[in-house]
Amino acid sequence: MLYIIILIVLGIAAAPSLILAKKPDAKETLDKLVPFQGWLGVIVCLVGIWRTIEGIIYIEVLTIAPMVWIIWMVVAIVEVVLGFIMGFGLINTYVLSRNPKTEEKGQQLIAKLQPLQGAFGIAAIVIGVLAIIGTFIL
Repeated sequence: MLYIIILIVLGIAAAPSLILAKKPDAKETLDKLVPFQGWLGVIVCLVGIWRTIEGIIYIEVLTIAPMVWIIWMVVAIVEVVLGFIMGFGLINTYVLSRNPKTEEKGQQLIAKLQPLQGAFGIAAIVIGVLAIIGTFIL
């Protein structure tokens, strides 16, 4: 449950303009998330990578319950992409900056992904809310 809440918080941090359009008084709350969004992004990215690997390992679920596997992989992809976007500053500082070639490729990748930040933020919020609802239903 904690991880679901972290995913929702990261989604909120990723889509502040969409949230501020609906609730202008939420700005100070969103400003409190900014110092943590890099670390949250890195954590969510790593968990997303792990969940992607698990999805590949358990590909036989695709034949038994295809929707479960597809949802699993969609969640994992949202986690990896949104986590990378939100944690890029830290990832660049501690990992990519050691090699100029990888740093340049990272800059090119983030330039392509940055316009999708709001959409992935909303996706993370929706996925998180649905996961919480699913927890109470199942």
